[in-house]
Amino acid sequence: MLAQTKFVISGRITDAATGEGIPFANVAVKGTTTGTTSDADGRYKLEAARIGDSLLVSSLGYQNRAFRLIAITVQTVDAALTPAATRLQEVKIYAKGGDPAYRIIREVIRRRDRFDPDQLTAFQYESYSKVEAYVNNFAEKRKNGRKPGPVGRLLSRLPAMTDDSGKPAVPVWVSETFSEYYQRSNPDKTKERILKSRASGVGISDGGVAAQFTGASFQQYNFYRNYVNLVRKDLPSPIGQSWQTMYNFHLADTVTVGEFVCYQIDYEPKRQADLAFNGTVWIDTTSYGLAQIDARIDRRANINFVDEIRIEQEWESVEGTAGGNTARLPVLTQILIDTDEPTPNAPGALIRFYVAARNLKVNHPMDAKFYEPGIELSENYKERSSSYWETVRPESLSADELRAFEVVDSVRNVPFMKVLGRVVDLTVNGYLPIGKIHIDEGPLLNSYAFNNIEGHRLRFGLRTNAGFSRRWILGGYAAYGTRDQQMKYGLNLDYVISKKPWTVFGLQHSYDLERLGVSSENIGGNTLFAAYTRFGVYRRAFMQENNYAYFRREMGKGFTQTIALRNRTFEPLFPFAYRVQEANDQTTSSHYRTTELVFETRFAPGELMIQNDNERFSVEGSNNPVITFRYNLGLRNVLHSDFSYHRFSLNLRHTFRVGVLGRTRYNLNLGYVPSTIPYPLLNIPLGNETLFRVENAYNLMNFFEFVSDKYAGVMAEHNFEGLLFNRIPAIRRLKWRFFVTGSVLVGDVSVANTALIPSVDEQGRPVLGFQSLNRVPYVEVGYGIENIFKVLRIDAIHRLTYRNNPNIATFGIKFSAWVNL
Repeated sequence: MLAQTKFVISGRITDAATGEGIPFANVAVKGTTTGTTSDADGRYKLEAARIGDSLLVSSLGYQNRAFRLIAITVQTVDAALTPAATRLQEVKIYAKGGDPAYRIIREVIRRRDRFDPDQLTAFQYESYSKVEAYVNNFAEKRKNGRKPGPVGRLLSRLPAMTDDSGKPAVPVWVSETFSEYYQRSNPDKTKERILKSRASGVGISDGGVAAQFTGASFQQYNFYRNYVNLVRKDLPSPIGQSWQTMYNFHLADTVTVGEFVCYQIDYEPKRQADLAFNGTVWIDTTSYGLAQIDARIDRRANINFVDEIRIEQEWESVEGTAGGNTARLPVLTQILIDTDEPTPNAPGALIRFYVAARNLKVNHPMDAKFYEPGIELSENYKERSSSYWETVRPESLSADELRAFEVVDSVRNVPFMKVLGRVVDLTVNGYLPIGKIHIDEGPLLNSYAFNNIEGHRLRFGLRTNAGFSRRWILGGYAAYGTRDQQMKYGLNLDYVISKKPWTVFGLQHSYDLERLGVSSENIGGNTLFAAYTRFGVYRRAFMQENNYAYFRREMGKGFTQTIALRNRTFEPLFPFAYRVQEANDQTTSSHYRTTELVFETRFAPGELMIQNDNERFSVEGSNNPVITFRYNLGLRNVLHSDFSYHRFSLNLRHTFRVGVLGRTRYNLNLGYVPSTIPYPLLNIPLGNETLFRVENAYNLMNFFEFVSDKYAGVMAEHNFEGLLFNRIPAIRRLKWRFFVTGSVLVGDVSVANTALIPSVDEQGRPVLGFQSLNRVPYVEVGYGIENIFKVLRIDAIHRLTYRNNPNIATFGIKFSAWVNL
């Protein structure tokens, strides 16, 4: 009967010196496989089928301890751990000019090139990562005594686990990934080969994408860099160049940590609202290298939706560097993200990352081609066998951690959670899955519009998804206007020829209403703005038949080449004409067709490419510029084309850190058309007549306000990221962030291109001309505040030149909104 008894052990694990709870602590019953880990406050609870004689407790940076157990069904064991350190004899240090910690950190900075992994010729290791996400704090009463809200009551009905503090928590994501990670310098290259992965979560439609985002490539935290990128924020490292500007330091003790005798140094931000860490760093007393670090961010920092973020990292020596020196690499990283409830009655979330490295090797660089692509999925990467994962895990999972995989599968199959997953997918992708036929409907943003030409525009679109085919992507749409009573349509076909290297071929055909100055080419990927431009008054509208065939191949990491053939018509719905050069000067035409070859080269060093079975998208993860060069060659008399011409364009996007002053980003555009062609084929800069701010537009310029055949433009923004407002006590709690912007455009149109416009068209109507820039550049400047209510951004913009143009605004307020950390 005793063997069938359930034994419950609970308690709290704390730091013996400070009394603070220790998260991530491992708790196990000696002689059994039963175990668990502590929560963010150090609390734990485990259930065992049989009892041992002691409870084993361990945590990174603390001495392991065993606590006696007794044979009763319910007992409490509170564990106070001391740092994993052999305290040396007390040494009193007397120093002039402040705490001796500053002298130590200064020496760490001086020697950091010896230990910074980025300074190695190359390094590689096997990586095991585990990610868990839970929804919690949904079943308890609020501070005002109210019962949980409807969301909390609904979550209470879902399959759940009991977290370490004894409260229910619904697992919504659990994953494990085992991979090989490689990095080299000169040239800087990284590669991750994902060998095996398993993931289960609400809303998951593609495990391959999940495996790439939860692998080692997105879990690189090198504190020897000046800034550590965490939750898409740049946080100054306490051993980076901004150490003296951002942090206060205090030498706490001299201890032994693992193989090192270390200085234990506590640090904290000089201003608590600054986006910076606080915690403890352990520095080797012999070489002044990093041995261990504990870095925390709490709700006082200028970051949204976060109650606490904690990183614990352990570094080890690795033999094999030149001259007999020893390198150091992080071998264990644990991250806890405890989110803040966005509203008083909303549930919270807890996310845990565990990343371990083994079989480390340094200074054995591979050939540069080996690192392409940057992330690679093995053909048989999906692995759900529990026996396999037992062989690659650095340590066994507790019973609760193993049970999480089963519970999350139950949660995702609850009808409400299935609907929630579809809502999330719709919000992110804009498409709604239709049943089980692997076809999606959308984008829903484009389903309806109203304008002066079409009246009510109704649109219905379909596309296949990865479940339909791993190689083919089919799509199409049909649209109809109640005023012009004309049907528009589009069809597209894409085929993935090869996944390594990524090679795609595609065909497109469409017939639809367009307008000059607002095309898919200059709008880019702003789907909301593209949908909004279908509303309102269309000036200089035209119908266009577009036929497009392309071939795209990734030639190397960050280097993509596209070759395309495009044939399209121009059927104006406004008074338009151009002089036919080869005929009599009095001969004009209002329609034309063009055929052009398009050569596009894109170079984005440091960019990571994520792919699922039949799609591929980029994640820009570095400060390197992204350069795109395009050449359009017009082919006369090919597929009934009317013109031959050349068009050149160059785009450069770049973002970089300006120390503690914040981050600057800019977008540079250059272009030249050395040919004589009608003005719709020249460059028409993107304006913005909406209330919304558009990142790649001149926001106080009207649609089709200027035309040019040679131009240079730059759009820039500097965001101070709370640097200024954090120093104003009255508003720093609002976490507002101040920024400044500026845009400049210079350009011109040749006399030959201007002379192509006749005074009247073929029907005798006055032909509408255009305005070109003169020696005075177009200039607009702005300033504003973002992170208002954590989502809203307001730009105040001044137009400084061409202020007398008709129907323009010299000052405007633009709005934009997104969920921002």
